[in-house]
Amino acid sequence: MTGPGRGGGLLVIGDVVTDVVALHGSPVMSGTDTAADIVLRPGGSGANTAAWAARLGGDVRLLARLGYDSSEWHTTELVKTGVRPHTVVDPDRPTAVVIAMVDKSGERSMLTNRGAGGLISEADWDPSLLDGVARLHLSGYVLFADPGLGLARRAMADAAEAGVAISVDPASTGPLRDFGVERFIKETAPAGLVIPNLAEALLLSGAGSAREAAVRLSERYGTAVVKLGADGALAAVDGAVVASAKGVSAEVVDSTGAGDAFAAGFLTATLRGADEQAALEAGCRAGAECVAQVGGRPRYGLDLNRLYPIHTD
Repeated sequence: MTGPGRGGGLLVIGDVVTDVVALHGSPVMSGTDTAADIVLRPGGSGANTAAWAARLGGDVRLLARLGYDSSEWHTTELVKTGVRPHTVVDPDRPTAVVIAMVDKSGERSMLTNRGAGGLISEADWDPSLLDGVARLHLSGYVLFADPGLGLARRAMADAAEAGVAISVDPASTGPLRDFGVERFIKETAPAGLVIPNLAEALLLSGAGSAREAAVRLSERYGTAVVKLGADGALAAVDGAVVASAKGVSAEVVDSTGAGDAFAAGFLTATLRGADEQAALEAGCRAGAECVAQVGGRPRYGLDLNRLYPIHTD
């Protein structure tokens, strides 16, 4: 297997979700109708990251669990973006669904049903998925149910034994609190890279600022990248901030998937040998592209390698 920086493959373990996105210009009123533009999109944090990484030229596989209701559609959508899906179809449960209500600023509120995704487990794992892979990337949502936690433990153990780098996206502050901060850090200890947003970073670290959070988390994981939305991102390695990048200007239509796109940009850049500064900039570009559209996946037909070349010299 190949190590990071040698152009190897990326294996993502995470969720595939049917996103129902409602863009509303006025506040949602209780007990009555609120006008909105409503669209159906394929989503899910893990699947979004995989799709953006593939569109950025990465060799990407995704391990996920789909439901009986929409597995063919989701598989087709993943393949269209260049992802190699390794999916298990649950005969009794639907694919996970998220209803995202997006206001005129682009901020979103979500209602979530994890469906089949909540039952992904060690039984869905095959060590051969790591063949040719340089990095295993885990969506934190996988850990928040017992079956997925067993899968995460097994996958990280196999990856560590094979010399495959491991990264984790903490997912969301609500489930993190319910799961337990110290428990999450302990369970993800094999990871050498954590990629939280600011709220997640502050929660995980107990710090009062992004820089302090990045430093503390890098002392636990080795490398910490804190996503700051429109303000960009910063990276710390072994207790010191080593790089920061400004956000890329974009007209915000929908913030769904922006953090996933950032992670994809960062990971694909590092797999090509980019340093932290170049990888942060690649992540910010991908995130900006994502917020300028509805939904968390890349549009078909975009040559993102042409739009966002990554220079490693």
